[in-house]
Amino acid sequence: MHDIYDFDRVVDRHGTYCTQWDYVADRFGHADLLPFTISDMDFETAPCIRQTLAARLEHGVFGYSRWNHDDFKGAVSNWFASRYGASLEPETLVYGPSVIYVIAQLVSLWSAPGEGVLVHTPAYDAFGNMLVANDRVLLPCPLKKTEGSYQIDWACFEQQAARPDCRILLLCSPHNPTGRVWTRDELGKMAAICQRHGVKVISDDIHMDVSFARYLPWSEVAPDDGWALVSSGSKSFNIPALGGAYAFIANAAARAAYLQRLKAAHGLSSPPILGVLAHISAYRDGAAWLDALKSYLHSSLAHVATRLNAAFPAIDYRVPEGTYLAWIDLRGLGIDTTERMNELQTLLVEKYRVAIMRGDTYGPEGSGYIRLNVGCPRSKVDQGLDALIGALGEVV
Repeated sequence: MHDIYDFDRVVDRHGTYCTQWDYVADRFGHADLLPFTISDMDFETAPCIRQTLAARLEHGVFGYSRWNHDDFKGAVSNWFASRYGASLEPETLVYGPSVIYVIAQLVSLWSAPGEGVLVHTPAYDAFGNMLVANDRVLLPCPLKKTEGSYQIDWACFEQQAARPDCRILLLCSPHNPTGRVWTRDELGKMAAICQRHGVKVISDDIHMDVSFARYLPWSEVAPDDGWALVSSGSKSFNIPALGGAYAFIANAAARAAYLQRLKAAHGLSSPPILGVLAHISAYRDGAAWLDALKSYLHSSLAHVATRLNAAFPAIDYRVPEGTYLAWIDLRGLGIDTTERMNELQTLLVEKYRVAIMRGDTYGPEGSGYIRLNVGCPRSKVDQGLDALIGALGEVV
């Protein structure tokens, strides 16, 4: 199907104020590196979105706008119904400028300074940064690697949830960086434990549309209304620069408190109209493009597995259940300390001129891993793999 769309076409993103390409030196010290870093993609967004935005730009007037209407809320809720068979009520949906903004407000509403938030680790680094900035404590539940996959340590999960200071489970679904797509049984068990201990749930589902296993929204297992599902089309349709996210907040009082913060406390009542329109267009007309994208990304991840495992069988890389992020375990090659990872990173940057995220960015449980973003044409993936295989050949 992806033959209809040209995901192999290389688009030069330099000079567009692009974080991944124009600001790679901020993290890696050099501006001329080939980046596989922040999780956006090098692909043009879906044609339907580009056409919608072009028509709106042609109109030429960009006054204050609204999000609280049937077009936006209906497009989002209908997407969940048609793609995932989930019944999420449009009236429970709210807008936010970003997923992390919405999560931060909910964390502030549902916990007090010094209290704990349960997180599966390794974890998206913005979670930890946000919790520290809001004076909350990250309560880690390290995932266990078993036969190439990552499983929940249920004894640890129950122990952390039972802590008197644990107020919230901050779930990443699908999980970044491991690529796990949680099963119904796993979600149901988490839900039962959280209900038993009075722990509210914030589910960050921003990677939901790039799931290769069956993705299930939290709403389908929630035993009560103590939850929120936060997401955006920004990852799946590659539109983070347009702005915009949303959340289904099940509890009416929590929803009202969030909206009071959004509109009154933070003065964010008028959203960027291009982001709103992009979401409406994506969720109404973008399904075929997304299906083609998923097929291409899955093939790219399989390609990573083929090449890496042929060069270094000890890596035993497995295609993830979701996301376009390859979470690669290098510990079998002896890259299992900070010093060894520093050696590899220095070689990748200084000699091979590529930027790949090191795993300990996502917490100590990521030590010995790297995270390779394959949301790009296959030719770029191969350039990254050439560099990685070459560098590994020198250090192991």
